[in-house]
Formats: sequence, C-alpha cells, structure tokens
Amino acid sequence: MNRLHHYRIALATIVLKEMRRFLRIWVQTVLPPMITMALYFIIFGKMIGSQIAPIDGFSYMDYIVPGLILMSVITQSYANVVSSFYGSKFQRYVEELLIAPIPLSLILIGFVSGGVARGLMVGGIVTVVASLFVDLQLHNLWVTLSILLLTSIVFSLGGFINAVYAKSFDDISIIPTFVLTPLTYLGGVFYSVSMLPGIWQDVSLLNPILYMVNAMRYGMLGISDINLWVAYGVLLAFVVALFSFSLWLLKRGVGLRG
Repeated sequence: MNRLHHYRIALATIVLKEMRRFLRIWVQTVLPPMITMALYFIIFGKMIGSQIAPIDGFSYMDYIVPGLILMSVITQSYANVVSSFYGSKFQRYVEELLIAPIPLSLILIGFVSGGVARGLMVGGIVTVVASLFVDLQLHNLWVTLSILLLTSIVFSLGGFINAVYAKSFDDISIIPTFVLTPLTYLGGVFYSVSMLPGIWQDVSLLNPILYMVNAMRYGMLGISDINLWVAYGVLLAFVVALFSFSLWLLKRGVGLRG
C-alpha cells in the first residue's frame, strides 16, 4: 500500500509539473492555437467555404470543424511532450527521474499525461472559438471524447519518441514540419476522401490521421468515410505499439546515456 501511495505521488508530481510548465507560458502554448484556428475559420470557412457546395449535407464550415479541432489536439499534444522531454535531456534532470525508485512506465505516463492535458485543453478552447462561427453539432459525445483522448495519447507518445532520438533543438522540429504537417493536411481535414480519384483514395488509407479525423467527424456530425470500428482499431494499435516502443527506449536508455 505504501508503495502504491508513493507511486501515486510520483505520478501526480510529474503530471502537475508538466501542466504548470505549459500554463506558465500560456502566451506561447495556448494563445497561438486560438488565433490560428480563428484564421482557419475566417479564411477557409467564411471566405472560401461560402463558395463551396455542401458536403454530405453539411456546409463546408460545419464539415471542417471536427478536423480543425482534432488538428489542434494533434499539434499541441505532440509539441508539449517533444519539447518537455527533450528539455529534460538538455538540462540533464532526466537522469534524476531515471534513478528514482519508480517504474519507468510511470515516468512515461507522466509525460504523456502532460501532453494529453495540453492537447485536450487547447482542443476545448478551439471548440469554444469554433462556436463563435458555427452552430456546433454533437452526434455522439462518447465517440467524440474517446477519439480526442486516444488521438492525444498517440501523438504525445510520438512526441516522446521524437524527443528521445533528438540530439538538438532543431531535431524536435523536423518531424512536425516534414511528416506531421503534411499528414494532417492530407488526412481529410478539408475534404472528403470520396472526392479523390480512385488511386488516391487507396493511398489516403495509408494515412493514420485520416482514420482519426473521420472518427471525430462521425462523433460530431454522424458521417464518416471510414468504418468507425476500423478507426478505433487503428488508434488502439498505435497506442499499444507506440507505448511499448517508448517504454523499450526508456529501458534501453536510448538517447539518454553517454
């Protein structure tokens, strides 16, 4: 019982440290996504969207809202963990965590929880911003919340892996710039995959973000280009695979020693 209490305190300490970190610099972590998403709604929704025909019975503005909310969750979850864990390596206090009498899985969960907290908080704020431009719809609350949570976990783990391998501050921006951003924009946020030619529809199925966006769209609007259970399967597979790989990296000390 004492050991479990000790572990709870350790986990709570890491999570609170992570949350205080991004809340302390909210002008850099919370405010920019709000402004960016407002610009998306104004430019893509109001100006361009008004010229585009409805998609699956929904106005273009309504159609892109789920993807924009999810996009903010993806970027913020990833950014929080990659910057925080790399910072702990750079300042060398990660070594104190590694020698502490707590399981390595607890350390990983703590950092990931911080990323999830920031991702969901920013996602909530972006949802409030979206409500200023559209009448938000909610088809299934539990699908919406579970997809937000699972997606945030996936990209928090992705950020952790990036931080483990990063050797400089430049390295933590390579994956978001050259991998994450293209996959997000090509993940069906701004269009339906059914609008693409046949071969590109097949290629799009290789993009995991497509499944997340469509599951989120189902949760809010009740429509999807992808089977919902397939989307859940993809998300859960990524959670298990990335968590296992991240824990293995910690146990091996990859990028942390020497």
